[in-house]
Amino acid sequence: MKSIYLCGFMGCGKSTIGKILARKNGCGFIDMDDYIVEREEMTIPQIFSEKGEQYFRSTETAVIRELSKKNAVIACGGGAMLKKENAEIASENGIVVYIEIPFDVCYNRISGDANRPLVVNNTKEQLEEIYNGRVPVYKSHSTVTVDGVGSADEIAERICNAIKY
Repeated sequence: MKSIYLCGFMGCGKSTIGKILARKNGCGFIDMDDYIVEREEMTIPQIFSEKGEQYFRSTETAVIRELSKKNAVIACGGGAMLKKENAEIASENGIVVYIEIPFDVCYNRISGDANRPLVVNNTKEQLEEIYNGRVPVYKSHSTVTVDGVGSADEIAERICNAIKY
């Protein structure tokens, strides 16, 4: 099995769906943000405030490269697949799946989450603008796009069907 990289906006369900998908495929699951927190021994807000977003984004690239050696379902951070280099590494070593879900659904899940620097530092309108800017990039950097509306089990099944696992 090749690795499956899940991408999409914050709150689209990458981690929840990823765990189900890993179970269905009998492989490991890695939440990239959790992996970075463990590796850096800092929370994501701490990394952003102490080392900056650029450092965090460079760390994402290094982590995608590290994880490309594993056969697993990998829930990428919301910004990870925006960088062409990251998408190329992931595509060369697996399948990149974009979970497409309406902004309002994501926003309802992420609003007030202090562990998400972009949520803390932006209004709903600003987040929607970020979302709208990211969607075409997610689509162009993904192998497959799946509808992210429905239960996590349904979406995991859609992904399995789309990638023929």
